[in-house]
Amino acid sequence: MNVSDVMRRSFATIGPDAPVMEAAHLLMKTNQRGLLVIDREGALVGVISEGDFLHRTELDISPPPGNWLEELLGIDEDTPASRRMRARLVREVMTRDPVCVDDEASLDEVVALMDARHIAQLPVVCGGAVVGVVSRVELLAAVANALGSVTQES
Repeated sequence: MNVSDVMRRSFATIGPDAPVMEAAHLLMKTNQRGLLVIDREGALVGVISEGDFLHRTELDISPPPGNWLEELLGIDEDTPASRRMRARLVREVMTRDPVCVDDEASLDEVVALMDARHIAQLPVVCGGAVVGVVSRVELLAAVANALGSVTQES
């Protein structure tokens, strides 16, 4: 089994010049771990993930207790933190040159790459174009499906 058998073919993307707050809202709306950042020419230029909102000195925001992203998005006050978040663009905080995996990669290769790089999801490319996304969720689903078919055969 390879990654193209389990990857998500439907995924949200965002442009590098979009506001960071838009990316945060889109992450919450789509329930994704990260968004692929695609430029005007359709090239993958980065990834902005949940982790890009944490431990970033340029944002100068300490995560609140509890669901930090919901708290961050709920900032209605005119505070320095909310003004900084509204002024930042995706390109300023995204991870550039994201690690990708070829659509023919085996699931073993994908898991090894995720483990080695401490990545929860990977863009899947074919001929230089993004064709999908694979995350730990898809990998767990593949394992569950495989175990379910083994149990049914027994």
